[in-house]
Amino acid sequence: MTITSSPSASRRTPAAGLEPQLTRAMVARQRFPARSVPDNWPGTERSPEAARLLSRPPYTLENASSELHHKHGIVLVLDWLEDQPGQTWQERWKASGIEQAGAAWRPVIKQWLHERGLRADWRMPVVGRALTTVISAELLRPSVDWLAAGASRQGVLVRSMAHSRDPDGFERLRELGAQAQGVRPGAVTTTLCRSALILAAKGGTIADITVGDVLELLETQAVVLKRAMVGTEMFYRLLHQFGALGGAAPRNLREVRYLGQRTPEELIDRYGLRCRAVRDLLVDYLRERQPALDYNSLKSLSYHLGKRFWQDIEHHHPDADGLRLASDVIGQWKQRIRTKDKTVTTPDGLRTSVKVERLNHRDTLTQVRAFYLDIAQWALEDPGRWGPWVAPSPVRADELENRKVQRRRKARMDARTRERLPVLPILVRSVDQRRRYAAAVLEAARNADPAKQSPLPVSDSYAPWFRTERPAGSGPRTHTPESAAIWDFRTSAPSGPGP
Repeated sequence: MTITSSPSASRRTPAAGLEPQLTRAMVARQRFPARSVPDNWPGTERSPEAARLLSRPPYTLENASSELHHKHGIVLVLDWLEDQPGQTWQERWKASGIEQAGAAWRPVIKQWLHERGLRADWRMPVVGRALTTVISAELLRPSVDWLAAGASRQGVLVRSMAHSRDPDGFERLRELGAQAQGVRPGAVTTTLCRSALILAAKGGTIADITVGDVLELLETQAVVLKRAMVGTEMFYRLLHQFGALGGAAPRNLREVRYLGQRTPEELIDRYGLRCRAVRDLLVDYLRERQPALDYNSLKSLSYHLGKRFWQDIEHHHPDADGLRLASDVIGQWKQRIRTKDKTVTTPDGLRTSVKVERLNHRDTLTQVRAFYLDIAQWALEDPGRWGPWVAPSPVRADELENRKVQRRRKARMDARTRERLPVLPILVRSVDQRRRYAAAVLEAARNADPAKQSPLPVSDSYAPWFRTERPAGSGPRTHTPESAAIWDFRTSAPSGPGP
């Protein structure tokens, strides 16, 4: 990219920058597109025989009383859908307006019940269960947004899908989760729920799930629920072990989202700079520096120039459109990068925010000064390209003087040493106690008979694997062989009485 416009002619248009996470998601979605939902499929065209289909296994319930209510709910759901315009169940579902209601969909059907003189208080629970059955039977496929919003009770949906759609698939996925090392039961439950949501939205079985389906669901959940998603890596890994996602699918989610090294444009566009001309200048500057820098240094340079310098200037001075900055603008910027807010607790227990010095603010000053000096030097060699951007550096050479900084750093190190020196004997004693106890446990394990239950050594000063049981009011806790129980931290339960 070659810069030909002058600062005075720069147009203030927002750069086409996106947040790094969003960029990664978009690139990954382009590489692995999700399955599209067709307008028609055999299940959604079964208007005449839908009620008969849902009254037979595997859509029936074992309990006779529950099945009676379930059939009544299915009739209500089908009657409600038939009142909507459309030729298929899917068209009627979309025309009903229930998708727009999201998680608050129940009033839509409740209003329909009231209009027909039907009491909704006891009918709505059976309607919700019946709607899950209709989805499991693939009469309709709700959107991922509607499902991600929690419109369907996910536990009920999992049971329905596991019972009627893909019993073998859900059973095998559950077994893979139980066999995986270091996996919490909650992570397996989350995996089953997400798999059921994809089946509800896309159709098919677990084996049909693609990488794009996974990415679409995770991205939609993050946007709709407005919180960070947990268990995503385990969700992807279990599906990969299951054999879904396709033969060419990466082994883990990190590989799916990996973008590799970003270009200078992508590095600068992370910060969404408004002034297009300055944005292009920073990109061009990074391109000039790129051959002599490793990627981490280039990324750090883009951070200091793009975020700490120009994004901060634009945020506080939206009219800034060039590198020649007023002295008050420069002074305010230096003050902002020199300090940061820190939350501290006062002696009376109140939490308050105070200004503290930012220890690495000189790194930004150094990069900004080098940026201005480089442009001035390059303008001598190529005035048409760099000349319009030559401006006095906002950072003076004396501001980067290093001796005072080194003295302050040495003072902080000495202060930390003085603070920690009095507790050094306590640290040494604690480490030695743990070492001796670990050695005793290791020796006991070596001498133990595998066929017998052998006691573990009990230390008066350190017994991390013992939890003492004592009656209330029996005095201070003591670690004795009679009162100690071996505690299994994997199950949070005692594995048996002590010796």
